[in-house]
Formats: sequence, structure tokens, C-alpha cells
Amino acid sequence: MGEHIKESSFGEEERKVFVQHLIDDIQALENMIKGGLVEDDIVRIGAEQEMCLIKDDYRPSPNSLDILKDVDDSHFTTEFATYNIEANLDPYTLEKDCFTTMEQQLRGLLDKVKKSADKYNSKVILTGILPTISKDELGMDFMTPIPRYYRINEVLTAWRGDDFTVRIKGADELSLHHDSVLFEACNTSFQLHLQIPPKDFIKSYNWAQAISGPVLGVCCNSPLLLGKELWRETRIALFQQSLDTRIWTKALREEVARVGFGERWQKDSVAEIFKQDISTHRILLTKPIQNSSLELLEAGKTPKLEALSLFNSTVYRWNRPCYGVGNGKPHLRIENRYIPAGPTIIDEMANFAFWVGLMAGRPKEYDDMPALMDFRSAKLNFLRAATSGRHAMFSWMGKAMTMKKIIRQELLPIAHNGLKKFNIDEEDINRLLGVIEKRTNGGTGADWQIKNFRELRKQMKLDSAIVQLTKALYKNQQEDIPVHKWKPIEGMVETKDSFRWVSQIMSTKLMKLYEDDYANLALAIMQWNNIHHLPVENGKGELVGLLTWSHIEKFEKLDKNEARVSDIMVKKVISVEPKTEIKTAESIMEKYHIGCLPVCVGTHIVGIISKVDL
Repeated sequence: MGEHIKESSFGEEERKVFVQHLIDDIQALENMIKGGLVEDDIVRIGAEQEMCLIKDDYRPSPNSLDILKDVDDSHFTTEFATYNIEANLDPYTLEKDCFTTMEQQLRGLLDKVKKSADKYNSKVILTGILPTISKDELGMDFMTPIPRYYRINEVLTAWRGDDFTVRIKGADELSLHHDSVLFEACNTSFQLHLQIPPKDFIKSYNWAQAISGPVLGVCCNSPLLLGKELWRETRIALFQQSLDTRIWTKALREEVARVGFGERWQKDSVAEIFKQDISTHRILLTKPIQNSSLELLEAGKTPKLEALSLFNSTVYRWNRPCYGVGNGKPHLRIENRYIPAGPTIIDEMANFAFWVGLMAGRPKEYDDMPALMDFRSAKLNFLRAATSGRHAMFSWMGKAMTMKKIIRQELLPIAHNGLKKFNIDEEDINRLLGVIEKRTNGGTGADWQIKNFRELRKQMKLDSAIVQLTKALYKNQQEDIPVHKWKPIEGMVETKDSFRWVSQIMSTKLMKLYEDDYANLALAIMQWNNIHHLPVENGKGELVGLLTWSHIEKFEKLDKNEARVSDIMVKKVISVEPKTEIKTAESIMEKYHIGCLPVCVGTHIVGIISKVDL
């Protein structure tokens, strides 16, 4: 840490040198594997905990830099957005009480960051996607001011050549253009690392891919985004789309997404996976590197493979192969990136033990995955788990099976044997795998959120529902009981003092008219639906007018069959923005004697606020 590292210029000269280092790193890795220099006599586990910061009103709190400065601990680091923080746990040898030790460290780190957050009127919450994140918090002013993050955004936006598009369909549908990669910041995960001996790497990696669907299905915890109920694990769709640089053309082109599951089973060695990624994806970041990895190796030193590690950190496989150096020795590991953060520490540790147990306990008959299962089935299982969670139907080794059946009959016994093989304490095995078994029957974090969100929506406006849901999530997390034991939210009521902005009380499901609609149809629609005012748009979807009951008199004087909406609508429309204060909107309505106000972002209407809402 003491050495001064020159800041990257991201220039063409630096890029040229970086490319050569990248090629050398692959060669050095192959030489190390061939020469038996990569550690293979010990297995370690590690993890990264991402977390969200929220204010007292349960909305994002963008003060990670102040909190990190106060906490002053190298275990913590920044994330893309200023309302997220990451904690890196120490690696532990897979043996005896390693899960208990890791759990204690995780609790200690969280307590530490909570104390610092408290000084800045913030709280820490663990959840796959924070329900209260709104479009407001996805702007560039919420990006952590670090050159690397700006560079990623700049390059990906340039490659995309257009806005990023997010389209996700679940019970609701989200369809949105966005001008930065900050959508990625909605995702918070609990990333798991497992060290793998080089000679077993490919068998392990293929097995990790095969089990991804069922493992994800029982861990889902991200069903809501921007107030919409989407996938059981919406992070999967969101992450892929928020960093997608593929350009849409009229030609049918095969391009591999930067975030993805992979395209095929792997063979040969880990170096082949890295080669595929370098061949498929453009170099996103560069940095100045002092020494050639091949020269270091020649001199009997262990190279860090800096170019390869930096490149690999910008290709987002859900199961990512990683190279690292610990205690001066090189090692290989698989990073599991698809598990969401939360709902509680005990749930996260159960997910961890389940995955590690499965990886460690792989039965001999699953050594050759390509002979047993079509790769597309594994990929489809993963997608089904993300969309349907616990309710997914999988294809497992050629048989159709429910998630519940695969986990109970096939996977839990394998995980149990795997943990036993490494002498994990029996008490820990039963405690942690017991949580997985009960969750398989009793419900995941996503199931709990959806059930309660739907109930809250029957009683209150959308904004209040997501705030109350987040409040209950936070409260349950403090009690530290696994999610399958969480009770339904009861007795929640909307309080007036929780409303400040127009966006919190406006109606968003709008009926709209177009300026060239026939007026007689427009008035019929208003009568049938008992609506007193309807916004009018042009062909570009821009607000151009407003039609209200009072215009009927005007209509009476016109030809009933010929009159258009544009003939009778009000063309000078007074509107407000989502972040207009409610009391301001109220005084505007009083001043102009109007019964409603369209709520607009630019020229596009996103809601309407009426006297009823007030």
C-alpha cells in the first residue's frame, strides 16, 4: 500500500503497453500451472458484502465517502454509487468453525460501519435491490467521484452509442432509457469465493454452472425495482442490461453480453476461459504496470498478473474465474456473483455454506458435465430461477424437476457430504443447511417482499408501500431471524408527515388522449370511467393539452362528429415536476382555480395530481 502508484492516463500509449502485459499474463499463468506453482494443497473461502445506506426516511443516503473516512478500515471500499459500501472479508481455510468465524467477522464489520453511519444519520440495510431507490438516485450526481467509475461509464456509453435501455417484464413491466451505467448501482450482492486446485478447475467450474439455477432459486431477494414487481431476482436482468454495450442493428448479429452466464461448457484449463473473454470483449480499463509477469516469473517471483486481473474485473460472468496471490503464493478461485445481499446475516451464511458444500461435495458422476446435461439447460435453469425463484421448474440431468425436489433430494445431501469432507463442525452444518431446507418450503426473501408489497398496495399509495416495506425489512434484519420465520407486516398506516413531494402522492396509472382523437369518443371515455381530467399527448408522447369536464360546453357548439380533442382542450397547461413540494402544488391549484396538475419530466407526463390526492 505504501508504494506510490501512478494514476492511469487511459491514453493510447498506456493501452499499447497494457495489451502486451495482458498477453504475457496469460502465458505466465499457463507456465505457472504447467510448472505446478499454483497452490493446490489448501482450500480457502472468502466473501464480499455489499450494503445500502439509507436515511431515517428509508430512502438512499449518499454519504458513503464520509462514512468510509470515519470507519477508517481497509476492509471497506467504495462502490459505483454514493449510497453503497462494500466490505471485503478475510479469507479463511475451509475447516472446522470457519463459517462461525466468518460470520463473527461479518457481524463485527457491519457493527463498525453502522456506528460510523449513525454519526451521519444513516442506517445500513442488506437487500438485493433497495425498494426505495427511485429514478432520482440514478443520476450522475450519485456516482462515487473516482476516475475509474467515470471512465467505465464514459467508455461503455461511447461503445453503446446511445442511451442504455432497461426492459424487464414480470407481474409489472419496466421500460426505460437511461444515460449512464448507474442502474448497476441498484444491485447489492453477497459475493462468495472458493479456492480451487488447478487440476480440478474445469470440472469444478462446469459444476458451479450446473448448480447455479437451483442455488439462485432458493436465495432470491430482489423482486422490486422502481416500485414495480418484476423478477424474483431482478438483479440478474438489471445487471446484464445496465452494462450492455451491444449495439442494436437491423442485421442479425451474434454478440456475447459483457454480463452473462457463458456460452458453453468449459474444457482444457482456466487459461482458456480467460482467452475466450479477451477474444470476445474489448478492453475497458487500462493502467500503468511496472514489471512484466514473465520476467518476474523468470526471476523466481510470483507475478500478480495485474493486466489480467484488471481486465477480468470488467467481464461480469455470474461464475467468475479469478487468479490471486495470498501469502506470496498464487491461487485460483471461483467467484459466485449471483447471490443477493440479505435478508439477514444468518440467511447469507446459509447460502454460503450451501454453495461451498455443493462445490466441495461434487459426486464423481458429475465430473463430466458436458456428457450429462446440455449447456442450454443449465443456462435456462438459471434464467428460470431468476424469473420464478422457488416456483421454478428445472431440467436436471435430463429430468424435469421442481426446485424443491432438486434441493431436498439431490443438493442438500451433496452439500452435507461436502462440508463433512472438510471437517466442518456438525452443529454449523445442521444450523446453516437447516435454514436452506426450511426456506425451500417456507419462502425466500423475494416471496416475503412480494406478499407484503401486494398487501400494502391494497391499503396505500405506491410510495408509502415501498417505504413501509423497507422499514419492515430493516426492522426484521435487526432481529436477525432467518427470512422463513418473518411474519407478515401488520398495522402499517400512512402518515401525513411522511409525504413531501408530489411524486409520493400522484396517480401514475394514467389514461391519456391524443390531440387527433375525436372529441365525442374522448368525452365518452371520461364519462364511462368517471374521470374529470385527461392529459392529451401528441404523436411523440409529449404533453400538449388537458381535457376537463368544463370543456363539454365548448363541445356543444361544435360539429359532434367532426370535432377533435385539439379543438376543445386547454393548450396552456400548468404542470409541476415529481420533486415539486406538495404544498407548492396545492398553492398553484388554489391560485389558478384548477382541479388537477399534470406532473412532467421535461415534456413527458409521468403522473397527475388532483384535489382528491391532496
